Amino acid sequence: MAYLNDNYLKLKSGYLFPEIARRVSAFCQANPEAAKRLIRCGIGDVTEPLPPAAIRAMHAAVDEMGKRETFRGYGPEQGYEFLRHVIAQNDFRDRGLDIADDEIFVSDGSKCDCGNILDIFGHQNGIGVMDPVYPVYVDTNVMAGHTGPADDGGYSGLLYLPCTAENGFVPELPSEKVDLIYLCYPNNPTGATAAREQLASWVNYALNNRSIILYDAAYEAYISDSAIPHSIYEIPGARDCAIEFRSFSKNGGFTGTRCAFTVVPKSLNAATSDGKWTSLHPLWQRRMTTKFNGVSYPVQRAAEALYTVEGKEQVRALVQHYMGNAQVLRKGAKTAGLNVYGGVNAPYIWVQTPPGITSWQAFDRILNEANVVITPGSGFGSKGEGYFRISAFNSRANADEVARRLQALKW
Repeated sequence: MAYLNDNYLKLKSGYLFPEIARRVSAFCQANPEAAKRLIRCGIGDVTEPLPPAAIRAMHAAVDEMGKRETFRGYGPEQGYEFLRHVIAQNDFRDRGLDIADDEIFVSDGSKCDCGNILDIFGHQNGIGVMDPVYPVYVDTNVMAGHTGPADDGGYSGLLYLPCTAENGFVPELPSEKVDLIYLCYPNNPTGATAAREQLASWVNYALNNRSIILYDAAYEAYISDSAIPHSIYEIPGARDCAIEFRSFSKNGGFTGTRCAFTVVPKSLNAATSDGKWTSLHPLWQRRMTTKFNGVSYPVQRAAEALYTVEGKEQVRALVQHYMGNAQVLRKGAKTAGLNVYGGVNAPYIWVQTPPGITSWQAFDRILNEANVVITPGSGFGSKGEGYFRISAFNSRANADEVARRLQALKW
C-alpha cells in the first residue's frame, strides 16, 4: 500500500491565487461582455517586456548553444560563477556588505527557495510568521509537517506576529521564543517597509535566542528612501542569524524567465539534535546539488546583463514605471474615500475596506461593478481581513482606468 503525505490534507481548501482565478473565470463565463474590459490588479505579475540588455544577452547565449565550440550542458547547480560574482559585487560588496561569491545560490525563484529552505531545518523549530503574510511561508510549513491542523485563525504550531496599521505593519518582538522568523520587506502584501532600527531589534532578538531570520527582500529594488535598508545584512550581526531571498522577477521582469538567488552566509549556524553547532552553508549547497539542476545558461546570462550600465538603467526605468502606477492607484483609492497604505517604497497598495465589508465581499464587488481584479486581504492571514491589495504591475493606461473605476464605486 502506498501512503501519501497527510500534511497536505491539512491545507486549506485552495491556495489564494487559484481561488481568485476560479472566481474570475466564473465571472467571465457569466459576463462575456464585462470580461472584455476586465483589468487584473490581483496577482503580482509584471506586464512590461524584458529589458533590452537582457534580451540581447539571452540571444547571444542561445547562439552559443548552437555551436559545438560554445555549447554548454549541465551547469553548476548553485549558479555560474559569472552571475554569482556580479550579484555579490553589485548588490552587496559595492554597498559595503561582506558577502562572498560562493555565498550566493542562484535558483529559479525566491518562492521556491522560501519553501525549499525548510529542507535543511528540523521539526523542532518554533516558527514565527508575519500576519498578514505571503501564503507560501505558511503553506510550505504545513506541507513539511511543522504545524497542527487549521482553525479559524490559522494553523496551530505557528506563532503569528500581528502586522497592523497601529504598528505600521512591522510586528513587535514576541514574548515567547521562536527559532525561525519570516520577515518580508518591502512587504507583500501591505507594501510596508521596516526602518533600520526595527530590523536591528529583530537581528538582536535572533542573536540572543540563536534564532534564524528568513528575510524575503524580493522587492528591495522598489525602495526609494535612502534611510530604508535594502538588505538585512546592512544590520550588524545579521550574517550570523539571517538568510536572504532575492529575485529578478520584479526588478528585471523575470516572472516568466525565472531567476532568483538566496544568500546563505558561511558564518550562519544552527544546532543538530544533539546540540552541536553546525554551518548551514554546506547543507544548503548539498541540498541544491542534490535536488536542483540549475537555472539555464541563457537565463543566467540575461540576469548578468541586468548589472551592466545599460541594464541597471533599464531596471530603474521599469521600477519607475511601476511605482508611477502605484502613485496613480494610491491617489485613486484615496479619492474614493478609502484608507490607503503602502505603494511608496513597494509596488503594492494595501487598502482598508469600508466598515462592515469583508475582504472577499470587496473582491466580489470590485470584480462585478468595476470589472477589476484585486486580492482579498484575508487570503494573507487573519490580520489581512478588512483589507485588499492592489498590484501596481500593469500598463499606465490600465492604472489610470482602475483609478477612475475605483472612484466611480459607491461604497
